[in-house]
Amino acid sequence: MRSGSNGVQPSGTVTFLFTDIEGSTRRWEADADVMRVALAAHDEVLRAAIEDRGGWLFKHTGDGVCAAFGSARAAVDAAVAAQRLLGLPVRMGIATGEAEQRGDDYFGPALNRAARVMAVGHDGQVLLSNSTAALVPGLNVLDLGEHKLRDLSGVEHLFQVRAEGLATTFPPLKTVNAVPGNLPLQATSFIGRDEEIRELTELVRAHRLVTLTGVGGVGKTRLAVQVAAELVPDFGDGVWFVDLAGVGDPAAVPDAVAIALGITVQAGLTVSASVVQALGGRRLLIVVDNCEHVLDTAADLVEAILARSSTVKIVATSREGLRVGAEHLWPVPSLDVRAGAASAAVELFTERASAVRPGFGVYSEPELTAVSEICARLDGIPLAIELAAARMVSMSPTEVLARLVDRFRLLSGSRRGLERHQTLRHAVQWSYELLNDDERLVLQHASVFADGFDVAAITQVCGHFDEYTMLDHVDSLVRKSLVTAQLSAGHTRYGLLETIRQFAEDQLAATGAIDGVRDRHARYFAAKAIAAWDMSDGPDRRVANDWVEAEFSNLRTGFRWATDQHDLDTAVAIAAHTGLLALMMQQYEPVGWAEELLPAATTADVRQLPRLYAAAALCAFTGRPDLAIGYARTAAALESDPRYQPLEAGWSIGLEASAHRYTGRIDRCLEIHAAMAAQTGAAHIGGLCGLLEELPLVGRAAEARAIADETLAAARAHANPIFIARALCGYGRLLMQTDPVRALDVYRQALACAREHRLAFWEPLIGQQAAGLEAVHGNLDQGLTLFDTTIDSWHQAGDFASLTATLAYLAVFFDRFERPEVAAFLFGSTNHTTAFMPTELPAVAEHLRAVLGAARFDECVATGAAMELADAVRYAHHHIDSIRQHRP
Repeated sequence: MRSGSNGVQPSGTVTFLFTDIEGSTRRWEADADVMRVALAAHDEVLRAAIEDRGGWLFKHTGDGVCAAFGSARAAVDAAVAAQRLLGLPVRMGIATGEAEQRGDDYFGPALNRAARVMAVGHDGQVLLSNSTAALVPGLNVLDLGEHKLRDLSGVEHLFQVRAEGLATTFPPLKTVNAVPGNLPLQATSFIGRDEEIRELTELVRAHRLVTLTGVGGVGKTRLAVQVAAELVPDFGDGVWFVDLAGVGDPAAVPDAVAIALGITVQAGLTVSASVVQALGGRRLLIVVDNCEHVLDTAADLVEAILARSSTVKIVATSREGLRVGAEHLWPVPSLDVRAGAASAAVELFTERASAVRPGFGVYSEPELTAVSEICARLDGIPLAIELAAARMVSMSPTEVLARLVDRFRLLSGSRRGLERHQTLRHAVQWSYELLNDDERLVLQHASVFADGFDVAAITQVCGHFDEYTMLDHVDSLVRKSLVTAQLSAGHTRYGLLETIRQFAEDQLAATGAIDGVRDRHARYFAAKAIAAWDMSDGPDRRVANDWVEAEFSNLRTGFRWATDQHDLDTAVAIAAHTGLLALMMQQYEPVGWAEELLPAATTADVRQLPRLYAAAALCAFTGRPDLAIGYARTAAALESDPRYQPLEAGWSIGLEASAHRYTGRIDRCLEIHAAMAAQTGAAHIGGLCGLLEELPLVGRAAEARAIADETLAAARAHANPIFIARALCGYGRLLMQTDPVRALDVYRQALACAREHRLAFWEPLIGQQAAGLEAVHGNLDQGLTLFDTTIDSWHQAGDFASLTATLAYLAVFFDRFERPEVAAFLFGSTNHTTAFMPTELPAVAEHLRAVLGAARFDECVATGAAMELADAVRYAHHHIDSIRQHRP
């Protein structure tokens, strides 16, 4: 991008110039080298013409440019000057209006209008919208009259610039009204979906029937009409629109088509036969809109038309496919909501809001956050967003956001048109009423799930059908666009948009059965959490991890419901086992669930009380090791009581050892791990791993070396990837000082194991130790990346003890790379009391004191110690980047 010569980007009322090379694809294919040279000359001519007249060239569009001018006259002069010099066939369009700036770019209707004006022109032609022509009095123009442009939001009065050196005679403009048809004008401009339009236009060119499916209000009709407008030049016999929304009797579908296309019923023929015969051999496109309520009849007619004529193409819209042989389904997605202010959803909200409140704009961070959250909470559904934007006439974005908890009452009002487009509830209810009783029942039960479900879960929670029957019902709901389906790693996961979920939940509540369904949901996930824990001590740990990650929202919802209903057995089962499993995901929220339940569960003598205390003991990883020691000891003490269900031997006492390690009590860790190593099974392996990690910390590396191979062999034989990763990590740390190259190889094996089995806790723990070795003895970039990702992983998880340990390893690294002040700052930011620090840290501190001098060293350490941890993280990332940019 380049600015104008005066360096000022126009704002407010802006005149936009859009250009495009006609037939550029053909030219590239004919001779790419010649085209490359010609395009460079083309770019230079346009750049000079624009900048010489104070324009701001803000975008290249492949074979054209977009420029902004503060003066309409300057934009016209630039276009004329460029056309006189260009050696390639270029069409140009100019329009003026208010535009929204976002950095160097622009957004808004005026920008879209300029693009549309350009698109209807020809090689060498400069076209103006009336908004620009009115601002340049005395300009020599040819009045081309009013035309429908492809955004269909009204007609545009167009003018052709006439000037010396420019051609004067051109073919008719390529506007919508240049061919027969009845595409409806739209009351508002079309926002976003540029990529979807490009994809769909190519699909329609390649397929005879394309059906746009999607949930009510997602914008199927508007998108279909827009695609049809884009394809106007392809169909000499016209582009036609048939709206079936008002057709109540399926038998009247052929009549609606005949009326829309102006077809006369022939004597002796049915209406359907007359339509089919009249379309034979004609090259036209038909948009058949709103088929879902007359699906079978619409499908029969479409199939008959396609069987008779090979030159007719059809775009249909429906909440489910027509199931015709030639059909290509295209699910219409919701609008993008991820890009914040730059998202299509926010742009739509802003434009529609400004229509009811002139001057509306997202000018502050709180406003932007509120509008973005509104669009996200409304699933990016255009109808819902437009209804929310209409509330801006009397409300603020923050007020609307606060009331979305009852979106169906909020998003209603005085919108005119089809009843099902007047309110959000009508849009969803239209689809709901087309379901049969079984489908409604399944949809209602699906509403209690949070963030999706699989077929097994909905089958159990619903309880009315076997799994195969349930598959048929879910499949039907997916086809009807009420349930989403996403395939991942060979498994299909289903879900509901939040708008659909809330509606279905309301229907379930109205039956009076919702409490019982929520009970079944919570108990199902309690049982599954126990089963996942049972499979986790072995090679299936990855399966258990994946399940917890996929179902975490359901586990949270089930826990909260069971807790509120005082169903302690269910709540404890979820909290205890989710907490223990989620540790490997660095997810510590369930630790809070466990602690919340402890008083009531202890009083009630819940059978799984030892497991609940063990889960609570994971608070050691969130910075409360002393409290964790007490929880772990209680869990261990309860294990011998036959009233309770304990964890496997060694787990509770092992958690106590971990908590002691966070406080630096290595001697106590060694005692516990030695006792565990004397046992059998998982306790034995856990004890060996602990000894391998801790013996070198107290100067007993020879003893660690003596058990290293045994530990690794035992871990591999047990096949639990946690033990394998842990044993490899301890083995690598043992070798760091004596054989760093071999240590690096062992750490790489450990990292591979952690990544393969998604051990999110162990990956950064290994990474913090391996990073410096990788940077010094392996790949510098890989080592720096390990430092970056490890720091971010601990920081995001809130594991501040491990985070400060990583900063300590980074201090050792910077000392080696002769950045003593950086190393001293990082040394100061760490907690030197835990046992997770690098063993060489004291020696590094003495070296830094000698290099910097005692006074400067103490000053750097004090500054580092005074930094907030977030500031220390930013400081670390900055200096990691510095190493990348200035390699030693």
